Amino acid sequence: MLLIKTIDIFQNYLKLTKPRIIPLLLITAIGGMLLAAKEMPDITIILTVLIAGSLASGGASSINQYLEHDIDTKMSRTNNRPIASGNIRPINALIFGIALNLISLILFVIYTNLISGLIAISATLFYVVIYTMILKRSTHQNIVIGGAAGALPPIIGWTSVTGSIGMPAILLFLIIFLWTPPHFWALSLILKDDYAAAKIPMLPVVHGIEKTKKEIFKYSIIVFLSTLSLIFVKSIGLIYIIPTFILGIIFIYLSWDLLKSKNIEKAKRLFFYSMLYLSIIFLAIMIDSLM
Repeated sequence: MLLIKTIDIFQNYLKLTKPRIIPLLLITAIGGMLLAAKEMPDITIILTVLIAGSLASGGASSINQYLEHDIDTKMSRTNNRPIASGNIRPINALIFGIALNLISLILFVIYTNLISGLIAISATLFYVVIYTMILKRSTHQNIVIGGAAGALPPIIGWTSVTGSIGMPAILLFLIIFLWTPPHFWALSLILKDDYAAAKIPMLPVVHGIEKTKKEIFKYSIIVFLSTLSLIFVKSIGLIYIIPTFILGIIFIYLSWDLLKSKNIEKAKRLFFYSMLYLSIIFLAIMIDSLM
């Protein structure tokens, strides 16, 4: 019984970290790291970015769930989360989240540099304070501005190698920053009723489905153009350019197809494709950087 209870507790704390979103964040961080290094970095730096980055992300998610456990109970997608379901006390989740971020900061400072640790902590603070506490419940532009937190991993990867912020890192930041709204608006179309029940002013709740589709299509074009900006980075070549161009055209097509459809069924396809799209782009950056 003790073993079963211990496993259950572990699983609930793991759920607090939202482990499914961490791999994509790490892919973008490694992309920034390899683009900066132009070769395979020291294994210590790689492990630090992977471990400390995961801890920072998991800590931010834990604090986010502490702050949102009241609305999590109102949404079918989130009512089984550890706090909302009553499996973990809110204060314990808060302490856990803060502890993970402090450990992350210490690891970054010891094994990479101070700036990487500060940016990681800044990402958490932006996510939990600016996005979760201020924007999410007050404006339909919440994800447009709040997406900046999730766009910081490639800068963290870059600074872990260089100790400073370079223009290529900023371009990577902009790609993710611009990718985030259409990605989450596709999800918000699927979960429109949930957001309405929780009184979260997501775009489809405030301005309707058609307006959301138009914004997704507009942003898909902007994202595509932003990915082409990396062409001017010295270490970027055809390994990045060819798949990025093709995948970008597909992204625009799927957004257009959603716009012209009479319902929101195609939103799920776009949502999952958008994750694949970003992953492959950053994988191409990694390969190109090492060639």
